[in-house]
Amino acid sequence: MDVILNVLIVGLAAAFLWSRLSPTKGVNNITTVELREMMKLKKAGNQFIDVRTPGEFKGNHIRGFKNIPLQQLGRRIGELSKDKEVIVICQSGMRSSRASKLLKKAGFQKITNVKGGMSAW
Repeated sequence: MDVILNVLIVGLAAAFLWSRLSPTKGVNNITTVELREMMKLKKAGNQFIDVRTPGEFKGNHIRGFKNIPLQQLGRRIGELSKDKEVIVICQSGMRSSRASKLLKKAGFQKITNVKGGMSAW
């Protein structure tokens, strides 16, 4: 009985981690190298969002990115256009991944997450 319970607990933990760490379907993931190339093109209509805290953003950020902290994104989502691509960055890629999921659930179709975040920049 203990073996079955342990297998069940491990299985549930694995499923939970997979749901948190797996890429969101419909979200494009790019490297910081790809981000640099994208920014050189200056494609009109892209929305560059940094979901780190205001303090992190103030300390170091990429010119052209708007700071909308992850904790505020839900209530500030109206500042973004669903018709334009949203490129999301954070410090390591974890918060931007969560932000990408939130945007996807809110109906955004063109979402790009920057893997590695500012740490890789």
